[in-house]
Amino acid sequence: MQLPDVLFAIFGMGALLAGILPRVLERRPLSMPIVFLALGMVLFAVPLGLPEADPLASPRLTQHLTEVCVIVALMGAGLKIDRPLGGRRWTSTWRLLAVAMPVTIVAVALLGWWWAALAPAAAVLLGAALAPTDPVLASDVQVGEPTDEEDSEDEVRFALTSEAGLNDGLAFPFVYAAIAMATAAVTHESWFGEWLLVDVLYKVVIGLGGGWLVGKLLGVLFFRARSRTLRLAHHSEGFLALAATFLAYGLVEVVGGYGFLAVFVAARGIRAAQRSHEYHQVLHDFAEQIERLLTVLLLLLLGGAVVGGLLAPLTWPAALVGLTLIFVVRPLTGFLSLRGAPGHAAEHWVIGTFGIRGIGTFYYLAYATSHATFPNVDVVWATAAFVVLVSVVLHGVAATPVMRLLDRYNERSRTPEERHAQ
Repeated sequence: MQLPDVLFAIFGMGALLAGILPRVLERRPLSMPIVFLALGMVLFAVPLGLPEADPLASPRLTQHLTEVCVIVALMGAGLKIDRPLGGRRWTSTWRLLAVAMPVTIVAVALLGWWWAALAPAAAVLLGAALAPTDPVLASDVQVGEPTDEEDSEDEVRFALTSEAGLNDGLAFPFVYAAIAMATAAVTHESWFGEWLLVDVLYKVVIGLGGGWLVGKLLGVLFFRARSRTLRLAHHSEGFLALAATFLAYGLVEVVGGYGFLAVFVAARGIRAAQRSHEYHQVLHDFAEQIERLLTVLLLLLLGGAVVGGLLAPLTWPAALVGLTLIFVVRPLTGFLSLRGAPGHAAEHWVIGTFGIRGIGTFYYLAYATSHATFPNVDVVWATAAFVVLVSVVLHGVAATPVMRLLDRYNERSRTPEERHAQ
């Protein structure tokens, strides 16, 4: 039995299950990520001769695998949101980004430094890596496929989808702060001014502006090109979702901006170019299928890493930091940041509670550890992996019943006129 043959069989089985499980598990208190995580543990525990899955030993490989998965998920998230981008209509999103995310980062960093005895740079890295709501593993609490109705999305699904689309890029300045702190601990050079000017202002502006420009140009090419031959929406080729993803990400990264921001903004630009066109469905479906395949691979590897000892350095104080994030910090900061925002209190609690952690966390850790040396890095990885595992299981089990109860509550709360409009 040769290793390449085993890998082909495993990935083929994973791809088949990725097509079957979403339908089998629909409306059940179990998610696809839980199944593949458990499957990865089993496969790497039995003697199949599989290579060791250790993200600490291969940070560059981990970085690029997670990078591709996240940007494809960001494109899909940007395409499926029906609500047009705007100030008031996106109030929940802005509050989650401007209040909940930075407060969560600070809280986790302080707890990591105080309880888990992490060095300041490592504590900030842990807070930054665990802050974003993941666009990959949160599909059970996100909006559905693109539709023609701008106001068809409930506040919970919209807020979690839009937050996941933007906070992966907006957490990056805090990761750079952790890198700068780790570097300054060795060089003793000042870093705050350059960080604020370059890593916060310049990179965010270029990410947003570059993504908008790419999305605008692609929207024209897809839907309004003068030549019918070049009007790509007419040909309905789904793989162009990848072209848009890689183009927006690569161009903006080349000029020093945040590519994560660019991909999501570009997707919104493409959607805005011709909001009701059926081609958005084609692009979204292709992006979602690629995302699902990549997620299968990464979850199998995560299961293998857990079996291989990724959690071994985890300490009780570090585990307590992770549990406090999931059960206290994120729900409380999310709920309080949404006071006065659209939706009722139950919706605000659900939004705060379902800030799912996942693949983006591992990308940030791999990126940071590839660019600087951090003390206690094994504890940081173990803590992050523990949080992701708890989040995958807890939120995966709870998502379906909680969202079903919330939908029933919202249905009962509607006026007869609103029900008739539905």
